[in-house]
Amino acid sequence: MEESSSNSLTAILNAMEDGIYISSQDYTVEFMNTALIKKVGEGIGKKCYEVINHQDEVCSWCRAEDIFKRGQTLHWELHIPRINKTYNLTEMPVRNFDGRLVKLSILNDITGRKEQEKKLKASEADFKRLFEHVGCGVFISSKGGKFLNANHALLDMLGYDSKEDFLQIDITKDLYVRPENRITFQNLIERDGRVVDYEVEFKRKDGSIIPVLLTGHALYDPEGNIIGYEGINVDRSQRKQIEKELREAHHFLHNIIQSSPNAVMAADLKGNIILWNRGAENILGYRSEDVIGKMNITEVYPPGIARQVMKMLRSSAYGEPGDLRSFPIHYIRKDGEIVEGNISAAIIYDEEGKEMATVGIIVDLRERLEMERTLYRTQEQLLQSEKLAAMGRLTSQIAHELNNPLYGIMNTLELMKTEIPPDNRRRKLLDMSLSETMRLAEMLRKMLSFSKPDQEERSPVSINTLIEEILLLYEKQLFENTIKLSKLLVKDPALICASKNQLRQVFLNMISNAMDAMPEGGTLTIKTEANREQIKVLFSDTGIGIKKENLNKIFDAFYTTKGSVKGVGLGLSVCYGFIKDHGGDIKVESELGSGTTFTILLPAYKEKIP
Repeated sequence: MEESSSNSLTAILNAMEDGIYISSQDYTVEFMNTALIKKVGEGIGKKCYEVINHQDEVCSWCRAEDIFKRGQTLHWELHIPRINKTYNLTEMPVRNFDGRLVKLSILNDITGRKEQEKKLKASEADFKRLFEHVGCGVFISSKGGKFLNANHALLDMLGYDSKEDFLQIDITKDLYVRPENRITFQNLIERDGRVVDYEVEFKRKDGSIIPVLLTGHALYDPEGNIIGYEGINVDRSQRKQIEKELREAHHFLHNIIQSSPNAVMAADLKGNIILWNRGAENILGYRSEDVIGKMNITEVYPPGIARQVMKMLRSSAYGEPGDLRSFPIHYIRKDGEIVEGNISAAIIYDEEGKEMATVGIIVDLRERLEMERTLYRTQEQLLQSEKLAAMGRLTSQIAHELNNPLYGIMNTLELMKTEIPPDNRRRKLLDMSLSETMRLAEMLRKMLSFSKPDQEERSPVSINTLIEEILLLYEKQLFENTIKLSKLLVKDPALICASKNQLRQVFLNMISNAMDAMPEGGTLTIKTEANREQIKVLFSDTGIGIKKENLNKIFDAFYTTKGSVKGVGLGLSVCYGFIKDHGGDIKVESELGSGTTFTILLPAYKEKIP
């Protein structure tokens, strides 16, 4: 009967998953169940410390003395390094079938649970670390409108120093700028279980307002009822500020483009117009709403010119490929008028360097070209006037030289008449000679009258104003000839009484001569000085200069160093005559290779005292 009970107990112990062994007071193992044998190997008859830890001494954690002497049942956790397992160890004193006191040890393997707990703790630590250190504001809230938890990012975002204070606020009243947004959020999350990127405005602790992007999902109890919400709040203040700055920059750039007096237009690679500013509207006559997305850029150019512009843009013959600068071209206005202009264009590339659009700036040159044509005609007229003036002076000199011998001949003929009787045949020949001589004298008088016409009416003139007007005509020519202009005009000089046209002719001649003296470019300085009695106008160039031996000849008629038909040697002679006629003078200083300075002296205008 006793043996049968022993067998039954052994069978029960062997069927258990926990490792079980029985040891005597001298640590000898008297029984091991199957589960334990599988874990540590067969050890009946060996010492328990040899079986469990493979060592020759009693285990440091052994509590056998307490169990046998005090009869205690003990429970504790035990890690066995040899097999790298962790157990819940239960040990108690029991009586064997023979009545001896032995120790029953039960090893419940909790290694797997410990690993799970370890992972769970690590996961919780990761979650807490993420919760606290994520840059977004993380929250857990109740349906009733209270925060249950929040990370430091959310506290910082909303200006709270204490989490305890923050958890006490009423979400609907104290957080939302518009409480109805809280109701909308709850309705959405109750319906869909989540809300993504919901734009709201929150109040900070100090009352300031920040824009927030709210994303959250519902929390459920075991029965599936929503008990709260959790999610993140992203502060959009910086993004809103960047968006504002981008809008302002875009608006500023748009205003610059729209305010340009030149035509600014852009097109995609198919030629469809995508930009058309007010300058383009004014120059080409098309309104932007009639052009953008509705018109092709080829319609702005004469046939075939648009393709030519694209070829030039892609060619290196006109500068860097993708950049075309200052190329003269014609455009067609809406009314059919041809516009003479100048184009600067560029290809716009994407981040990968692929062509995506073209942009062009058109400068309307009609007024400038008309001014240049007018200037050319004026210069031609000036040259013709110089020739006529020179011919007049030549005629005057010839007439003056012929007058004296002619009047001598006339006097001689008159004396001869007294010596020849009237009825003498020779008297008739004498009268006829005298008549022809008098007719020749009358012709010379008329020639003198032509060469010295009546003087042009003079009036008070501002020397600065006259110079500024002339420079308007020469501005483009100076730029094209790489000549820099320096103006040093005295403020509010006295007026002079002069012929505007004659002074204009003098100044035009001075500027023209300066340009001719600087074929490779240079600097033209125009300076005025004034006092109560006199006004000085100085024209200084950095050109080739004049030889010292030629300085005394430059005001002589027909003297020139230019060696072409454009220089007939009359300009400075005429200018000198005009200035002398105004009661002034012209002086010249020059050094070969270092430039020339002409100084024009004119008397200041004084009103007559009544």
